[in-house]
Amino acid sequence: MFQGASSLSLDAKGRLSVPTRHRDALVAAAAGSLTITKHPDGCLMVFPRPAWEDFSARIAQLPMQAQWWKRIFLGNAMDVDMDGTGRVLVSPELRAAAGLVKDVVLLGMGAHFELWDKATYEAKEAAAMQAPMPDVFKDFSF
Repeated sequence: MFQGASSLSLDAKGRLSVPTRHRDALVAAAAGSLTITKHPDGCLMVFPRPAWEDFSARIAQLPMQAQWWKRIFLGNAMDVDMDGTGRVLVSPELRAAAGLVKDVVLLGMGAHFELWDKATYEAKEAAAMQAPMPDVFKDFSF
């Protein structure tokens, strides 16, 4: 279960250094093998390989009317491996799709991560905090 936010920087080659607190879990769960793909909200999703296999199998089963979403999720997926220092290379195509240049935020989302351009994430989070809470939270107690 991945959780928490980490402010990070991509290096000049587009590599992301996975925070130490997640490295051991990723090595144990997936031998450091990850899959990165597009998210419709404008970020990237980063999955340990076993979680990706579950997610991609569910996407592949969607009906034909979801073909474009299959293309977005499955067609843009890139398999990567953490190197010896815990870095992963984010492809130029995926970096461009999410507007990632240098400063990023890695969010633990349970079974996977989201990787955001830092300024984009902060703007979207601020807008969400100003908007009314979705109806699904009306009966939720904090």
